[in-house]
Amino acid sequence: MNVDMSKRQDLFETMPIMKAIMIMSLPMVLSSLVTILYNLSDTFFVATLNDSLQTAAVTLSAPILLSFNIVNNLFGVGSSSLMSRMLGIKKFDIVKKVSNICFYCCVGCGVIFSLLFIFFEHEFLVILGVDLQTMAATQEYMFWTVKLGATPAILNVVMAYLVRSEGASLQASIGTMSGCFLNIILDPFFVLPQYLNMGVAGAGMATFISNCIACLYFIVFIMLKRKQTFIDISLLSFHWDWKIIKEIFVVGIPAAIQNLLSVISMTVLNHFTVFYGVDAVSAMGISHKIVMIPLQVVLGFSQGIMPLISYNYANRNVQRMRNVLYVSLKFSISILIVLCIIFMMFASYLMSIFVDIPHVIQMGSVLIRFSCVQLPFLCIDYVTVCVFQACGLGGYALIFAILRKIVLEIPFLYLWDYLYPFYGLSIATPTTEVILAIIAIIKLKKILTEQTKRL
Repeated sequence: MNVDMSKRQDLFETMPIMKAIMIMSLPMVLSSLVTILYNLSDTFFVATLNDSLQTAAVTLSAPILLSFNIVNNLFGVGSSSLMSRMLGIKKFDIVKKVSNICFYCCVGCGVIFSLLFIFFEHEFLVILGVDLQTMAATQEYMFWTVKLGATPAILNVVMAYLVRSEGASLQASIGTMSGCFLNIILDPFFVLPQYLNMGVAGAGMATFISNCIACLYFIVFIMLKRKQTFIDISLLSFHWDWKIIKEIFVVGIPAAIQNLLSVISMTVLNHFTVFYGVDAVSAMGISHKIVMIPLQVVLGFSQGIMPLISYNYANRNVQRMRNVLYVSLKFSISILIVLCIIFMMFASYLMSIFVDIPHVIQMGSVLIRFSCVQLPFLCIDYVTVCVFQACGLGGYALIFAILRKIVLEIPFLYLWDYLYPFYGLSIATPTTEVILAIIAIIKLKKILTEQTKRL
């Protein structure tokens, strides 16, 4: 295989820290921002119909769509961490096997997702808090996004992880962004009454088509670059290897459980919110997606530096790993503090972009201001989990996930909702992230000290 490793080694081993971080993280941050714009696109165009039932349907569907990330994290995070570590110790044959197993496992999981929802649709909708008012609209949206769209939605994300694990962050982001931009373009034509007038079903259809196109981009990219990449998606190469599966799962299972706990937490939040009425559900859904914009900056940076940390951890270059971590934290926290202030100042305006119902705008504005407090602390927590995953320390990531959702966030939902009805729901997560940030700093120092002693 004619794979030129010189540029890849320079990026991972010798390039100035800030330049390497920018090359890996900026495309990921841009991709993450475009992704949230694409998620906001569904909410935006459906909300312009001024039908709270259809807007609520998008919000109530969120836990199921978020649950796709269980597979994304299980195989995407687990495989990309293993691939980058194997690149660090030059075991290229294992990199190839990991990518192939990951691809076909994700295809199978996507099909299983769709079949489960088809056969147990009513049970899932009840669990999500869907009632008779929102049932029809939610079913229309999830026909396209889940029944038909589970496999392309999963593959779109996982193939980006595979491509990024080799250092091709820009190409991975282009694939993700292509689908997102297409979704934003298609949404108005499918949703709005002056065009196809499909409403919330049109938003789901646009999402399905855009994910399919993004998957096609990655497949074509990998096929064209097959002599310059170790990623292999050929069915003829597929061979089940329990040893590789075990290594993927060491990082992937804790990451998947972390996402499963997020789904549970969001479902609990939805049940709390439904109690306050359809307008409250709409306000919560819109405000949550607005706050996701700066949150995606955090996610982009943490995912972007993950291959750099994995590679240098496996290569035993602890000083470079430490520098990547510190520079990333300083840079991303500074940006998030600025974004936090901006979003808090313009909360009402941001809500008014999506809806012109005064009561919903007022509720959503308060939720945004409370939620923004978490951002700098969330940065520390996300980067810490990224270090755990990058170094193959899946157990630590699992402990953090349990602390975040089970020990802290869900109990805080009950507490804050009791103390400050409805609005207190948006205080639970900031409270959780502040506590976790303190624990994260202590744990990061310990890990770096232990790694230094092993040299």
